[in-house]
Amino acid sequence: MTEEADFKKVAQVSDIEEGQIVAVEVARELIVLSKLEGEIYAINEMCGHSNGPLADGFIDGDQIECPWHGSRFCLKTGEVTQGPATESVARYAVRVDGDDIFLGPVIG
Repeated sequence: MTEEADFKKVAQVSDIEEGQIVAVEVARELIVLSKLEGEIYAINEMCGHSNGPLADGFIDGDQIECPWHGSRFCLKTGEVTQGPATESVARYAVRVDGDDIFLGPVIG
C-alpha cells in the first residue's frame, strides 16, 4: 500500500487547462502532467526512443506525441501507441485534494 508520505504536492488543478501539458520536477526527475476529461495524469517527461522532451510535444486525444521523432504514448497508461519508441514511459500515481495535485511513486 502506498503511504501518504510518498506523495508530494507538485501543482494545482486550476493551473492546468484541459489538454494542456505541464512539466514538473520531483526528485530531479521531469514528469509531464496533463488533464483529460477532468482527470489528472502523470508520465515520465522523457521519450524512451531518443530522450526527446515530451513536455514540448502535443496532445491528440489521450496521447502525447514526442516532437523529435513522432513516437506517441497514452497519457493514461504510459504505453507506446506509435513508434519508433518501443518501450512505455513510466506512469505515476496521482492524488487530488481540493485544488492540489500530489504525485506519488511509479505505478503499473
